[in-house]
Formats: sequence, C-alpha cells, structure tokens
Amino acid sequence: MPTTLTADAVRHLFERLRGANLDFARRYPGDSGRRQPVHTVYGGAHLFKSDTASRLGALALRALEEYAPTPADLASAIGLEEALASKVHARVVEKLRREPVEDFRADFEDGYGNRPDAEEDGHAEAAAREMAAGLAAGTLPAFVGIRIKPFTEELKARSVRTLDLFLTTLVGETEGRLPENFVVTLPKVTVPEQTAALADLFDRLEPALGLPAGSLRLEIMIETPQAILDAMGTSALPLLAVAGGGRCVAAHFGTYDYTASCNITAEHQSMTHPVCDFAKHMMQVAYAGTGLWLSDGATNVLPVPPHRAAQTPEQIQENRAVVHRAWKLHAGHVRHSLVGGFYQGWDLHPAQLVTRYAALYSFFLEGLDAASDRLRNFVQKAAQATLVGEVFDDAATGQGLLNYFLRAVNSGAIKEEEALERSGLTLEELRGRSFVKILESRRG
Repeated sequence: MPTTLTADAVRHLFERLRGANLDFARRYPGDSGRRQPVHTVYGGAHLFKSDTASRLGALALRALEEYAPTPADLASAIGLEEALASKVHARVVEKLRREPVEDFRADFEDGYGNRPDAEEDGHAEAAAREMAAGLAAGTLPAFVGIRIKPFTEELKARSVRTLDLFLTTLVGETEGRLPENFVVTLPKVTVPEQTAALADLFDRLEPALGLPAGSLRLEIMIETPQAILDAMGTSALPLLAVAGGGRCVAAHFGTYDYTASCNITAEHQSMTHPVCDFAKHMMQVAYAGTGLWLSDGATNVLPVPPHRAAQTPEQIQENRAVVHRAWKLHAGHVRHSLVGGFYQGWDLHPAQLVTRYAALYSFFLEGLDAASDRLRNFVQKAAQATLVGEVFDDAATGQGLLNYFLRAVNSGAIKEEEALERSGLTLEELRGRSFVKILESRRG
C-alpha cells in the first residue's frame, strides 16, 4: 500500500522515541509482583525479642477470645456483615495462630525515645542478638527490620551509630546473614540528601561486613509538608526515593507528625483527616508505577481495657465497651486505607491484629463475587472488552482485578484454591502475576 513517509524519514524520530520510552520504562517498571505485607507492627527496640511475633499473636488471640469469642460478637464490635462473620472470625483465628505478624520494626525512634548513649548502644546490640536468635530459630516474621532516628543535625550521629552497632552485631552473630526482607526505615525525611546519605552508608557497610552488594534496603517516611512540596513548589517525593540509588523499596506515611505539621489540633489528628488523604494521594501519584510499596500510618487509640483485673460486672462491661470502640475505630481506619488504595498500615498493639485482619478479610470477601465475575468473563474473552452488570472493563482493568486476587490470597482472606475456582485461572496463571502473559497464553 502506498505511504508518504520513508524508513529514512522516520528513523531519527524513532531513535529519539526509543530513548525516551526506555528511560520511562526504567523509571516506572511497575509492581514487582512480590508479596507486600499488610501491616508493619512497631515496637520499642528495647523490648524486642526473638519470639516477639508469636507473643503478640498469643496476646491477640487472648483479646479475641475475651472480647469477641463468637462471630456475632466480632460482627457487633466492628460493624461486620453478618453473612461474612463466621468466615471472617474463623480466618482471623487461623491467621493469628499461623502468622500473626507479617512485618515487624524494632523501633529506635518515637517508640523508643531519646536515651543516654550508653543505654541505646546496649539496646542496639541486644536487639541485634535477639534478631539473630530469631533468624536461627525461624521465629522472625516474613518481613523485619529496624527504624533508626532521623538524619537531622541533632540526631544524625546517634542514628548512624545505632545503625552501625546493630548491623555489626547482627552480621557477627549470624556469620554474614541478613534476615530475608530486612529493611531499615528512615523517618522524617525532608531532603533527598538524607536518603542519599543512608544509601552511601550502605555502600560502605556492605563490603566491610561481607554482605553482598545491594542487600541492604531502605524505606522512607513521609511525615512533613515539605516532603510533599519543596521550597520551589514542586513535589519532593520522587527525588526522596530516587536519592536512595535503587535501595528504596517503600514509602510510609506518618499520620501524626504530618497532621501536627499542618497545625491540626490533637483532637482532630486522624488517619481519615482530609490533609492526610491529600498527602497520601500525592504519594500515590509520585510513586505510581515505580514499584515502591506504600503504607498508611497507625490508629493511636489503642484497644486497652481500663480495668486490668476486672472483677465486677460493671468493670467487665466497661472493658468490653472500651475495647470494642477502639476496635471499631481501627477497623474503620483500615477500611479507609484499603478503599484509598493503601494495602499496608501500621499496628501498635497486639489487640489491633484482630481488627487488622478482620477488616482486611471483610474488605476482600465483600467484593469477591463481583471481582470473580469480572475477571472470569474478561479472561474468557481474552482482552475483548466485556460488560458484566453495569461495570465496563477494558484491558487496563485486568491487572487490577488480578492484583485483587493476589492480595486476597497473600493476606489470607481467601485460599489459593478459592481464587482459582472463582477466577477461572490456572495455578500457573495466578502465580505468574501478569495479566498480559495470561492473555498472551490464552490467545496462543
């Protein structure tokens, strides 16, 4: 067929496009496909033990047995749909017995405080030995790490010393091994130089400790307005992550430092405040397609009963009411995060594990029928747009539907065999995590 443009006429244009396209693909590789933890549990580093995860699980189970022993109790406490109550309750119990904590951070910052140098030195070494013992015993969560102090002028020296002491002791105890999915959290990041400094420290520590290059990874915390917009009025978020030199794997939102920086009074500082939604949406826009995991913050109203040794019926009832109020608040916050596209958050108390998983499971189970119909019909059509009910899907929707099932399976909301039956996928297709590859194989 006749055309006007020759190959020579467009060659230079295509060369320029190729460079730009490849650069874009390098900057935005998309989701890694790795399992993302549904939460991070923070606890003071001075309290960390090799079996902390199982201890927290036992405490969470005790809280569930005391304050929501039946599915109806749990449904009443957090506003769960009655039709899902039995399934959610059973799966929460199973999760708390099998894997109560997915990610834990031994905290040397807000959960630890400022202590004399000798005391923090001792805690850094002790926490490292406990982590090494947990690694040897197989009692660590699937994801684990430490949070150091921020790289401010006042705290940078203390922060670096704690990091050095911890890693030196840990590697010495484990003969050069790091726990799988180990990460260092850098809080209150305000300028790219802080992230770059931590990455530079990793470059020095790895060869000195005999660790493979690139094995130390970091995550940043977005806790100030200046991290959202810098002095020039542009978003600082991309630079804060890029400065990590490929070591940055996640960005966590710090609810209470951020709201305080925005002059929100303590009474109204909440995960659902509009200023938080704005900041988190900025994070989503800045990090979309980069592969970075995003995490929301924590509910700071804890499910702690006021009477430690309740004796009278009135005290028992008050304990139950207080815990249920805190559970309902936490479950609402978890759902708010999930609806907003944040699939990870913080937990600060063992009893919050109950509502973390209950809210998470109900979220996925409530949407399971619709997602199942959409994905099954869509895959069967092999990329032809389909209309299921009143929702129109095209090819861009497929990966999102697949991700729904992957997150539901990874969290324990549904079993892998349920996902296969509901979605119409094969085991290989589900574990392959790529909707494009599913379409290619089915077309072929």
